[in-house]
Amino acid sequence: MTANSLPAVRIPLSRPDITEVERAAVSRVLQSTTLSIGPEIELFEKELADVAGVDHAVAVNSGTSALHLALLAGGIGPGDEVITTTFSFIASANCILHAGATPVLCDIDPLTLAIDPAGIARRITPRTRAVIAVDVFGHPALWDETEALCRKHGLLLIDDSAEAIGARYRGRPAGSFGDAGIFAFYPNKQITTGEGGALVTGDAEMARLARSLRNQGRGDGGGWLAHERMGFNYRLSEINSALGRAQLQRLDELLANRAKVAARYNALVAEIPGIEAPFVASDVDISWFVYVVKLSGRFGPGHRNAVLERLRSRGIGCSNYFPCIHLEPVYRDRFGYGEGDFPVAEGIAERTIALPFHGQMTGEEVDEVAGELRSALGRL
Repeated sequence: MTANSLPAVRIPLSRPDITEVERAAVSRVLQSTTLSIGPEIELFEKELADVAGVDHAVAVNSGTSALHLALLAGGIGPGDEVITTTFSFIASANCILHAGATPVLCDIDPLTLAIDPAGIARRITPRTRAVIAVDVFGHPALWDETEALCRKHGLLLIDDSAEAIGARYRGRPAGSFGDAGIFAFYPNKQITTGEGGALVTGDAEMARLARSLRNQGRGDGGGWLAHERMGFNYRLSEINSALGRAQLQRLDELLANRAKVAARYNALVAEIPGIEAPFVASDVDISWFVYVVKLSGRFGPGHRNAVLERLRSRGIGCSNYFPCIHLEPVYRDRFGYGEGDFPVAEGIAERTIALPFHGQMTGEEVDEVAGELRSALGRL
């Protein structure tokens, strides 16, 4: 069956949760005369800082932009190496290239899927200046070990919490680790601004620099045409900010709804031979971003792809989260990576299946997806 012949998707992979609360917030902005650089973004930033448990937030137009600014505000540039995971969305590595630095990829912990601290230690060189650790799928990284390692070597540490707003690691909120954290608000995230992201930090100077860099390098006290440094147009509009504020007001509700769907999946997946449910550590409060299961070790990549094709043929949205970054053509060709470089991540990546997941899924939809998954496995 070809992609063009697939039936319409009946149960989508993701869906934003938008209500009259959000529509009313956006409407208020549209009835005003201020569509950019106004009160909504200032309030959104204060509320985001509270969620992250830090003093400062800088809202921008994407999580990728937030990562880029975190590196630049942290002094990272040409000649520097930045270590990050190969098992993430590609922006976690692309931001390093955007900053002019060199990404150094690393293998992962097989349970949390986070960057492996022991692997970080092995890849530190005299040129290493920073580490980007990712809270993969809403599960916090191994922060105690990662923070200790970065302090020991004097490395900038960035918490890529694009997928984990609202999560906690040993009581500390996602986004609060290291020198700066970032959130992302694409429509498949726990909260959305349509497009958007934010840098969060306890460092006032990093926040000041990020604010200037997102706004074409303008300074704090200068005029609109006074530019203190090379900057970017990474601003988030008042419309996006108002949408984000309305979503933040509902954050507990949105997270609870997603946790309820995940719990139903967990119960059903436990009864399907050959499927591993997502791991959640006992000292973590996960923020469910996606629901990714793994085929057991007796299956190979061909089996996973057959399951994806079967689910799609039944109108069920699904995907392979994540392909390893080092095997993407842009990294393989530029840096000479190949199969076998990061065996843990590769072994997991070839067995992952992201099932339909969002807070509005009904019990009947979850039951149908689990049933179709069981049926697909039975056909292998």
